[in-house]
Amino acid sequence: MKEKKNIIELTRISTEGYRELPKLPIALLLDNVRSMHNVGSMLRTCDAFLVEEVVLAGISGCPPHPEISKTALGAEDSVSWRHADDAFGEVRRMQAEGWKVLALEQAHDSVPLSEFVPADGERYLLVAGNEVEGVDQRIVSLADTILEIPQLGTKHSLNVAVSTGIALYNICERLGFRVPG
Repeated sequence: MKEKKNIIELTRISTEGYRELPKLPIALLLDNVRSMHNVGSMLRTCDAFLVEEVVLAGISGCPPHPEISKTALGAEDSVSWRHADDAFGEVRRMQAEGWKVLALEQAHDSVPLSEFVPADGERYLLVAGNEVEGVDQRIVSLADTILEIPQLGTKHSLNVAVSTGIALYNICERLGFRVPG
């Protein structure tokens, strides 16, 4: 018989244990994401994929906030996050530190997400943009790679939290869900 797992079977490690785990070589930068629900959802997704850090930039909301907590379900406590006033400046700083910048955007010369192959030994900064404006054009211009999720229906884009989840899953799968070290 096919049965769903019960809550005991789904129990994971503690928040403290999670923080001690080695993380994948991926960080996420939210470029002026205005919805607290989207921020919370992306924090929860980052917990699932052992993302190293989340940078909440510009107007992106920060914990503690009830709307973030509603969708993060505690991930705001497990995932390492910080705020940066200027998304563009933070992307430039991280790129100078050696992070490869991946802009999640629809653009000329983009790479379909399904064709992106992360290189061994690289650290990746995935940038997800504002719900209306997308990723700042200045960030798109300096990105090492622009990743695009092809759209087949009548809508031209996905919700930012949904597209970020798809991208993180794809990147982690291509990394073999291997934690370095």
